Amino acid sequence: MPENFISELKWRGMIHDIMPGTEEALLKKISSGYIGFDPTADSLHIGNLVQIMTLVHFQRSGHKPYALIGGATGMVGDPSGKSEERNLLDSETLNHNLSCIKKQLESFLDFDCGDNSAELVNNYDWLKDFSFLDFIRDVGKHLSINYMLAKDSVKSRLETGMSFTEFSYQLVQGYDFYYLNKHKDCIIQLGGSDQWGNIVTGTELIRRKSGNEAYAVTTPLIKKADGSKFGKTADGSIWLDPEKTSPYKYYQYWINTSDVDAENFIKIFTLKSREEIESIIAEHKEAPHKRILQSNLAEDITIRTHGKVALNTAINATKILFGKSTSEDLKELSEKDFLAIFDGVPKANISRSDITKGLGIIDALSAKTGFLSSNGEARRELKGNSISVNKEKVNDQFLITTDTLINNRYVLLGKGKKNNYILIID
Repeated sequence: MPENFISELKWRGMIHDIMPGTEEALLKKISSGYIGFDPTADSLHIGNLVQIMTLVHFQRSGHKPYALIGGATGMVGDPSGKSEERNLLDSETLNHNLSCIKKQLESFLDFDCGDNSAELVNNYDWLKDFSFLDFIRDVGKHLSINYMLAKDSVKSRLETGMSFTEFSYQLVQGYDFYYLNKHKDCIIQLGGSDQWGNIVTGTELIRRKSGNEAYAVTTPLIKKADGSKFGKTADGSIWLDPEKTSPYKYYQYWINTSDVDAENFIKIFTLKSREEIESIIAEHKEAPHKRILQSNLAEDITIRTHGKVALNTAINATKILFGKSTSEDLKELSEKDFLAIFDGVPKANISRSDITKGLGIIDALSAKTGFLSSNGEARRELKGNSISVNKEKVNDQFLITTDTLINNRYVLLGKGKKNNYILIID
């Protein structure tokens, strides 16, 4: 018999709306359910993690999860939560995005575990040959215009305008649920709270066309305690693709969450048990300065997304930036990680010929780079033992040579603990 999936979501604070009878239906038998993912980018981001973790809990409860990639609906555009119509994608871009998303989902869901193995489906497969006339005859006639206009996703756009393409989106998504209910025995659709209207359109279509049972659960939209948008930084979204957001930056996003947010996020984004989480929270409150809650959150979710090696790299990178490190530690970093750690640090370019015979530290600090205002300031800071090269203290006799370089291209200058400067050797 399945475990209580709904009960698990409830204590984790992951339920916003639930259709009556859902919990009872899922306890009766092993069931199938799905969540749809938008393929408009070639990577998911942490805003998608709530839905990914919902599917993970669904599978862990013994049920069979389907991840629907909207290859067809990605060509239409979901109006839910949008203030204007978005650009539509061509098939080549969509296919590329689909393959990237599939690889990311495989890090979270088990696609080879027997009867409840996760499966990926693409609604393009069943919609590509569905003619417009067949669609309005077999689907459109079952739902009235009044029913469709009553949806919040439609009402919010009536004043600014909505194309027929977007207006029809709820019918297409509703048909997805009907198709998966008929062909994959999916009895439940899961999604974010902004999808409630689209999801119940599906349950209504199933009821009217086949009379089968169908249920719906939505999760709350995640908000940060300070009112800022979850999953966003000054640089943009936090992506699951390590090429778009390095594991170091990914780890830093989670490690820098507030106590209030971390207490909420550890329930939603980790698989730790209720007892484990309560113990971590209690331990954290005894010594908040140790940031035990944030460390547990960041480590768990970074491993799940990027693996153990990437987590260790992120932790080491954090120690390099904020703790004690040596030039050897810096030289072990990849160029990508080095630049990610010191993102935003002022930089200056110098010629490789300048270091061939050795560049004096005073010139490196002022004349050649402008890090310090003058040679006099450079000498004073060196005398005060506050200058470092690649995190190691140097004196006024130090020479920068090719042996000094990190990744054969960079030198990290430092004044005190907080002022860094990067030389790029061209």
